[in-house]
Amino acid sequence: MSRLYPFTLAFLAALLFGAATPVSKVMLGSLTAFQLAGLLYLGAALGVIVILAREGRFHFPWQMDRKNRLYLLGAILFGGLLGPLALLLGLQLASASSVSLWLNLEVVATAVLGHFFFKDHMTTRSWLAAGGVLLAASLLAVGEGAAGFQAGGLVAFACLCWGVDNHLTALIDGITPAQSTFWKGLVAGTTNFVIGVNLAPLAASAGTLAAALGVGTAAYGLSIVLYITSAQHLGATRSQLVFASAPLWGVLLSVVFLGENLLALQIAAAALFIISILVLQREQHHHPHVHKALTHEHVHTHDEGHHGHTHTDGDTGRHSHVHTHERLTHSHPHWPDLHHRHTHNDEDGKGSDTEKQG
Repeated sequence: MSRLYPFTLAFLAALLFGAATPVSKVMLGSLTAFQLAGLLYLGAALGVIVILAREGRFHFPWQMDRKNRLYLLGAILFGGLLGPLALLLGLQLASASSVSLWLNLEVVATAVLGHFFFKDHMTTRSWLAAGGVLLAASLLAVGEGAAGFQAGGLVAFACLCWGVDNHLTALIDGITPAQSTFWKGLVAGTTNFVIGVNLAPLAASAGTLAAALGVGTAAYGLSIVLYITSAQHLGATRSQLVFASAPLWGVLLSVVFLGENLLALQIAAAALFIISILVLQREQHHHPHVHKALTHEHVHTHDEGHHGHTHTDGDTGRHSHVHTHERLTHSHPHWPDLHHRHTHNDEDGKGSDTEKQG
């Protein structure tokens, strides 16, 4: 396999996701925000079917325990219903290029929510990066004029919703990410679309409806498939850094295909976004921490130091099944992922741990 292959997949995933904003701007001419939000997420459900087929095992929400059902319900509400609706309402008021750049707020929203509510520690570097992203977002709002602050607020709310969604989805250990995406797309997409056609008549042509589903399939479904495949080869950190280029693709496509002007203020904001996101992505911490004994199920591999169990079938690739973690104390650089959500005694993350997940 070529070394460029996983990078190509990650860039293609970013391109597809970034393209959703300018394409959605065009479709809002014949579809309401509710209708388009519904179609995009129904398309997302279609887009992950290929992953579901490869996984083999399929879980229904009613087969999950109460805690995971609540996490999934929250992810559907915030990530599938409110988030895309707020984004599209903001997109009606501002240029697609500015909205594309505002989507970087999701990274900050996820980090700040994690720090205050989900035991996801932020260091001084993280706060500086968050401040840089907020400053860049404010510059864009000023550049968009009076409507910019309203549009920016709507996109910021969408990113806040997706930040909540990111944390809730990360806590779900009863189903795979592809399955949670499927249920989110199916339930939220159907709900928003039904609300949309009851609030306003469906005026779009059959071709536009099919195109909206196709955009959802590619931008919110297929892009996830490509990103996960890339992450399996590159690791989450490198693939996420490549995927962070998605807003820039949105800006480029808005300029090329929608004829939007690229302003000096937008270029400055984009540069500030890039620097801030790189700082935030490079942030990790290293300290002794304790993993308590725990039995749960989630997608994992056996090369990251937390899954040492054996398989009679020799399956050590990316897979999902019920497994047990023995109590473990060690120290290594880590992100606040499913296995590293703990409290800290000081700002740099050194000191005692209280693990939430084992």
